[in-house]
This record gives sequence, structure tokens and C-alpha cells, in this order.
Amino acid sequence: MDWSPIRIRWNSIYRKLLVTYVALTALGTSILAIYILWSFYGYFMKSRQADLDAWSAALGESIADALEEKDLDRAKLTVQRYGARESVTLRLFGADGHLLSTSAPEIDRQVSDWYAVAGVKEALQNKFTHGVAKGILSNDDRLFVAKPIVRNGQMLGVLRMSITLDQFQRQFRSVIFTILGTLVFTVLLCAVISERLARNMARPIKAMSSFALQIGQGHLDGNLSIHQDDEIGQLATELNRMSQRLASLEKERRAFLANVSHELRTPVSNVLVTVEALANGAIEEPELRDRFLHTAQDEISRLSRLIQDLLDLGRLEAGVTLLEEQPLRLQDLIDRAVRAVESRMRSQSVGIDVEIPSVQLYGDPERLLQAFLNILDNAIKHSIPNSTVFIVGKIESGQIGVQIRDQGPGISQSDLPHIFEQFYTVDRSRQGSGTGLGLAIARRIVEAHGGSIVASSKGEGKGAIFTIHLPIDKLL
Repeated sequence: MDWSPIRIRWNSIYRKLLVTYVALTALGTSILAIYILWSFYGYFMKSRQADLDAWSAALGESIADALEEKDLDRAKLTVQRYGARESVTLRLFGADGHLLSTSAPEIDRQVSDWYAVAGVKEALQNKFTHGVAKGILSNDDRLFVAKPIVRNGQMLGVLRMSITLDQFQRQFRSVIFTILGTLVFTVLLCAVISERLARNMARPIKAMSSFALQIGQGHLDGNLSIHQDDEIGQLATELNRMSQRLASLEKERRAFLANVSHELRTPVSNVLVTVEALANGAIEEPELRDRFLHTAQDEISRLSRLIQDLLDLGRLEAGVTLLEEQPLRLQDLIDRAVRAVESRMRSQSVGIDVEIPSVQLYGDPERLLQAFLNILDNAIKHSIPNSTVFIVGKIESGQIGVQIRDQGPGISQSDLPHIFEQFYTVDRSRQGSGTGLGLAIARRIVEAHGGSIVASSKGEGKGAIFTIHLPIDKLL
């Protein structure tokens, strides 16, 4: 099943990505536009103020010369010449604050208090003042400078010069509308690009979301076709691996249930048949009765072992089995295992050769004993009469490797990868002699102790070798 062509709708991830992209674009361009307008306005105002200061300084020198020579007419002529109607206004005040000359007499006739005009009072106090203020009898913004005229330490008068900002404000509004139009166009263009980016990003996320939902519903045969060299591609790869692993686990689970059902059905059926035979009259014949009772006892014992092995394996795989760890000598552990199987080995004419270095482990002695017994049980089961089982230990890089080698028929290369699987039995003809869980339980126990176990064989007829690696606590 291919999940790549899933249609993207206006759902959460797509909408959030698109809104986020557009909002960030609008915010970024708005901040940039505001900064540009603010910088442009500030630069213009500083530039015009600097020009106004320079003009007033030049005119102030010319008027100072005239006032120093008592040539008031020349001073008035200068004011009239450089004052432009409505755009530039020049006013000349005497040292006592009276208006001597103006380039806007129609307006100035209506002013009764010049001290209330911005900058005049300060200039009469010999303070240079400039800034922005409203027109004297109008509401337009004007840039002004009020400059005291001083020669040889004597106050001769005050020159106030102002220029209107109306033309600049009209131009600035035009610039604002231009920038706003550009801003809207940029946001719309970025919205189109963002929609494509959001769609491209949301598509694989939506596909993976749907794929995960399908996995949650138990459909494990799908596959994500997302090929991207980034985190999304890596996530898709991991989801595919997870799906494959879950499918494999589901297959193993079904096989496990089938095997459990088969293994439980066989002894239960045998016991049921035996009981029915006894109930149908076999109990009256002593020899037949004893044989049937012995059969029922064997099957019940086998069923008990199977149930116990299933419980042990379930606890180990679930990690609920607590290990009672303590220091222990490996030699003592091997000796206990050998003593437990000694009578069985003698009955089958199988010898044993043990060569274990003196080392101390840290683990659960009963669980480790169970693991070694399961491996030894497997070795004895497949040993031929008059053969030997070898147990050899070697220290390797802080670990002890314990080899348990038999001289039986060995394990074929096709069986080796499955030897530790649950209910897997190499010798099909002897399937009823064990539960098929011993090696699986041994592997779980060894892994729970931080070790590992591997099986190898040089071929059929050359025996099998099981190697258990366990971390060493210390050398003795």
C-alpha cells in the first residue's frame, strides 16, 4: 500500500504551517517597511533641519552686519528678499522683542504675543532653538530655527526662520502608499510561495500520520514512499522499519499462539483419550491400566513443564522478572549444573569434560543455573552414546566465554538462524521430547545479565557449539 498520494486538506498541520509562514512574512516585511519609513523620515528631517540651520546662520551674519551699522532698511530688505510666501517665513525681532521685519505681514498683524511663538522667548534669552512647531495662525507643521543675533557680546536681535513641511508630508504620504502597496504585493506573493511550501511539508507529515493510524488499526502491510534527505525522510524510513518489525512480531505472535495451541492440545488430547479409555473399561485390566496411568502422568508432567516454561519466557520478555543478583563463582555454578544432569548423562553413556577458569560473576545464580541447564539439556539430548560434552571457559576482554560443545549430529546452516526461536526444534522426529522453549529462555536469561549467546556448528555430524558470554565481576 502506497501512502504518498494522500490529498492534503485544510486540516491542522497544513493550516498552521501556512498561517505561520504568512504571519512571519507579514510581520517581517511590516517591520522592515516601518524601519525604512522611520529612517527615511528621520533622515529627511535631520537633513532639512541642517539646511535650515545653515541658511539661518548665513542670513544671521548678513542681518547682523546691517544692524551693527544701524542700517535697518538693509536688514528689512534681506528679510523680504529671502522670505518666500507660505513656504519660507523670516522674522526679525529687536533685542526688546518687538517685531522689526517679517516676510508675512498679513499674518503677523494678527499676533499679539510673540513670546508665545515657539523659539522666540528662548532666543531673546540668547539661546539657539530649533525644532518642529505648528504654524502661527495655521495648523500646518513647520520646521523652525530661532537664532539670537549677537556681535561683540551685544544682543542685536533675533532671527526666526521657518519652512513648511506640507510638501514633504504629501510626498511622504505618497511614499507610504507606495511602500504599503509593495508590502501587500510582497505578502500576497509570499503567501503563494508559503502555500506551496506548506503543502510540500504537510503532504509527507499527513501521509505519515495516516500511515501511523493504519498501523494502529492493525494494517501492517503498508509502505511509505517518501524519499527526502532530511529528518522527515529519516522518520519515514523509521516508520517503515517499525511497520516491518511490527509485521514480523505479529507473524511471530501468530506462530507462537499456533505453536502454544498445538503444544497444549497434544498432551491434553492424550490425557483425554487415556481417561476415556480408562472409563470405558481399561481400568479393569491392571497391565493396561498401569500403562495408561503412566502415559497420563507423563503428559501431565509435560504440560506442567510447558506451562512453567511459558510463564518464565513471558516474564523474561516482559522484564517483570527481578534478578536476585549476588557475587558467585562460575566454577560452582557449572558444578551444580553438571551434578543436576549427571545421572541422565550416565544413563545415556555421555561423558563430560569441564575446564573453567576461576572467575567471579555478579548475577542471579538460580536463573543462570537454569540457562546452563537448558543448554546442557540440549547438548545431552543430541549427543550420541559414548560421546563427550565439553565445557570450556576463556577470558576475553573483561568477559568470560563459556563454550558447551557436544559430539552429536550438529546443526545445519539453515537451522542456525532459528535455533533460539520459540518452539523451534531441529530434530522433528523428537519434537515431543521437549517444549521447544529451553534455548529461547536461556537466551533471555543471558541477555538479562548483560551477556550474549550464540550457536555455531562445523556442519552435520560434527556437533554443535553454544557459546555464552557473561561480564566478569573479578578474577579469583
